[in-house]
Amino acid sequence: MDTIDRPIRATHDVTNQPPLLVAYDVAARDAALLEGVRRDGAAWSQDALHELGTLAGSEQAIEWGFEANRFPPELRTHDRFGNRIDEIAFHPSWHRLMETAVSQGLHGAPWRDPREGAHVARAARFYVWSQVESGHGCPISMTYAAVPVLRGRADLAALFEPVLTSTTYEPGLRPLREKRGALCGMAMTEKHGGSDVRANTTRAEPFDGDTYALTGHKWFCSAPMSDAFLVLAQAAGGLSCFFLPRILPDGTRNAFRIQRLKDKLGNRSNASSEIELDNALALRIGDEGRGVATIIEMVNHTRLDCVAGSAALMRQALAQAAHHARHRRAFGALLVDQPLMRNVLADLALESEAATALLLRLARAVDRAAGDPREAAFARVGIALGKYWVCKRAPAQVAEALECLGGNGYVEESILPRLYREAPLNSIWEGSGNVNALDLLRALAKAPASRNAYLDELDCARGADLRLDRAAAALREELAADPATLQAGARRIVERMALALQASLLVRHAPGAVADAFCAARLGGEGGIAFGTLPAGADARAIVDRAWPG
Repeated sequence: MDTIDRPIRATHDVTNQPPLLVAYDVAARDAALLEGVRRDGAAWSQDALHELGTLAGSEQAIEWGFEANRFPPELRTHDRFGNRIDEIAFHPSWHRLMETAVSQGLHGAPWRDPREGAHVARAARFYVWSQVESGHGCPISMTYAAVPVLRGRADLAALFEPVLTSTTYEPGLRPLREKRGALCGMAMTEKHGGSDVRANTTRAEPFDGDTYALTGHKWFCSAPMSDAFLVLAQAAGGLSCFFLPRILPDGTRNAFRIQRLKDKLGNRSNASSEIELDNALALRIGDEGRGVATIIEMVNHTRLDCVAGSAALMRQALAQAAHHARHRRAFGALLVDQPLMRNVLADLALESEAATALLLRLARAVDRAAGDPREAAFARVGIALGKYWVCKRAPAQVAEALECLGGNGYVEESILPRLYREAPLNSIWEGSGNVNALDLLRALAKAPASRNAYLDELDCARGADLRLDRAAAALREELAADPATLQAGARRIVERMALALQASLLVRHAPGAVADAFCAARLGGEGGIAFGTLPAGADARAIVDRAWPG
């Protein structure tokens, strides 16, 4: 049979696919971030922010994020001889992520160097670095939040604050006094109580002076590989707060037993565990019976980081969607030039910028709270509403961004599945949506100064947008009611408060196209429910170009 010559045709040419989003400065592409850093008192930190942003956008750092999640931590309860060790093994990429975060002071820079804008600078860097990988932010955030609690006892702060704020990352368990750098975790939640920590049953028996022996089971212990923990337990005088080291000063292991690691939906790189304490020695911080009041300082700071972490997820999801749309063609044009896709991207950009602006404003309030009662009052209400709203918006934002990539977004290499699994987390940790909404109502009831500080913040934009003025007037009237009567509608009130606050920030500080579209869609009733329903008058191209320049 004669052979027939046929041309060899390529069957696997790769066309119409975007290039990898690597080798870029994460901070430099984020105009809202850079403007906010300058506006809120941290202009001095821009060089360090760009340095970290360049690393965050590098192929190497992105691979660290993938590997830390591909190879999750492993619990090793015993050594080869049967000795109990309760240690956790991490992939080297986890350690590279942690080393970077610690060297950048994301766990303690504002306490080591409390200059103007220190918390803003730190929040901006935490937001940038969290776009690489979110799980390792847990021990970083808790260490950051533990320091002000530790300062409740000057002697403990003098001993341990230097090592907890050191920029040296030193994994491995040794006595705190022998370490060059250490991390602090937290163990509050028990299986029968959840957020109702006053129902905790862990016992604290006096041992020697202000040292107690703790016995009980903690259903969630965050970052169990840490060097020390803040723990809530019931003393004779009621629920109290304790500082529990993993290794005692004589080098022996404290009676801290890791029972198992949690198999979580997301946050796979980070270890979360159940633990048992069996006469574990701990030092009391604050008075007996004042455990919640003592540890609430930590909760407020970790809630700020929940806002930062969610804003980071939203921003990275937007970056992936916008990058894809600027390179992918369909139906004869780039996706970004298709009017409906541009509307979707613009809507996502609005949500991201509003979250970023709110994060930095809250960090500024934390910076100034010690010397300014109004800023302290604003931080009290603003962090609670920011934690509620920004963390609630993150899952929807990431899901819509994933859809912009279609099937490509549903595969692990795109990073979006990891972001999507991570997105619900911040809304759950440090108090779920209901807990935060009710906490906000309690703050309004107990401290009228918080309500006034919030309304004053809205008034800073009075007269600039009629839709915002109407929303502010309606909130002023509603918040004048007895907060005790508002419980059933707490979520609706907090949502409206958050939207009005974000609108006030954008009206004052963002370009007109951004502020007008946000007020129209979020306050004016001109947009729909899903992303991509901005009204016809919105300048979607200008909004997208600002969020992700071509």
